[in-house]
Amino acid sequence: MDVEANKALVRRYYETVVNTGEVAAIGDFLAPHYAEVHDNRTHAIGIAGAIEHVRGVRRTYPDLHLTVEQQIAEGEWVATRVTMRGTHAGEWLGIAPTGRRIEATAVNLDRVVGGRIAEHGGAANLLGPLLAIGAVRVVGSADP
Repeated sequence: MDVEANKALVRRYYETVVNTGEVAAIGDFLAPHYAEVHDNRTHAIGIAGAIEHVRGVRRTYPDLHLTVEQQIAEGEWVATRVTMRGTHAGEWLGIAPTGRRIEATAVNLDRVVGGRIAEHGGAANLLGPLLAIGAVRVVGSADP
């Protein structure tokens, strides 16, 4: 696959699966040996793990929507800058649902092998959402 096809695949995955929670088509996008990278550690979770991950995120933010802001690709790698928006309607990090809207930016790195996403990682700015749901507050702030 060329880099433009890789970018299109990643974008379609976000739009078709992540933004809808419809995991039935996940195998069309992810490799059977799919892995996620967190804290420089690779976790081979496969299709079943990816399905559970998407379902878990959607339980917390049922109206989650990722907007692709920019993509850059080289070889097997696709970097995607996204804006995530949703309503905190389920427990997150031990925090009870607040019903508050969140917005966060993130940069995702996906490796596409053989026409499927084989590896996913990235970084998200979670301070904004944590402030929005009241999990943290600015020192000296009068907000509850």
